[in-house]
Amino acid sequence: MKKIEAIIKPFKLDEVKEALQEVGLQGITVTEAKGFGRQKGHTELYRGAEYVVDFLPKVKIEVVLNDEMVAKAVEAIQQAARTGRIGDGKIFISNIEESIRIRTGETGVEAI
Repeated sequence: MKKIEAIIKPFKLDEVKEALQEVGLQGITVTEAKGFGRQKGHTELYRGAEYVVDFLPKVKIEVVLNDEMVAKAVEAIQQAARTGRIGDGKIFISNIEESIRIRTGETGVEAI
């Protein structure tokens, strides 16, 4: 099993969700996040005063899936989240040792 974590622009969330559903994924977890990378934030005006916004709004998507589904899921996220501009985000893939469904006690792939 693998865990995919994707940090994307918030306005791309619906497109990514739909793309993941189209490749057969049933459940995702979404968290609002703030951060910066090469994008580095920007300057805004508030009541005539200029200030720097260091952390930009992002969305973090997490999904745990079979190893066989990883390539399809990554491709779906890349296609749906890409704008071609700086700040499109990142995808991280890590190994999951075990999963347990709390309600039934199912483990492994059956639990996801």
